[in-house]
Amino acid sequence: MKYAEKIRHSEYPFRGKILNLRYDEVELPDGRIAKREIVEHSGGVCVFALDENRNLLLVRQYRHPYQEEILELPAGKVNAGENHYDCGKRELEEETGYIPGRYEYFGEIYPSPGYCSEIIRIYYADDLTPTAQHLDEGEFLDVVRMPFPEVLQRVLSGEIKDAKTVAAVLKYQVLYGTK
Repeated sequence: MKYAEKIRHSEYPFRGKILNLRYDEVELPDGRIAKREIVEHSGGVCVFALDENRNLLLVRQYRHPYQEEILELPAGKVNAGENHYDCGKRELEEETGYIPGRYEYFGEIYPSPGYCSEIIRIYYADDLTPTAQHLDEGEFLDVVRMPFPEVLQRVLSGEIKDAKTVAAVLKYQVLYGTK
């Protein structure tokens, strides 16, 4: 790693239940000193789940930073001591009320590598069995079933903007087409 930065000093001006803010003083490869602001995040999981009719399960949820409701894949934060495999299954059931018969790792993305440590793992699920939603306290969302070609069109038109959803939809399209 010829461009690695060496951490000289770190401090935490904020520690929260979802994220921590860390300031690092680093030594650059050329010896100069620079400052870095890092958002530490435990990571998340999203699930690309297809029902028996090949509709994609999405959730419509208000996202305060953008002041709008957005369509996105069911997803959530990995809790302390939880692995991402189990987190995705838990989030799928909590948000949509389904458990998967088939559940496979589909890749991962770095949503904002310039300042955030979050890694979002993506899972593929199908052969879904209905159970019941178990939304978190203060969580409000609608489950939306949409044919994959329509989801793809909404991604391509820019209507669906959520990065994890865009990445998963485009990966699925490249690997499997609209089947």
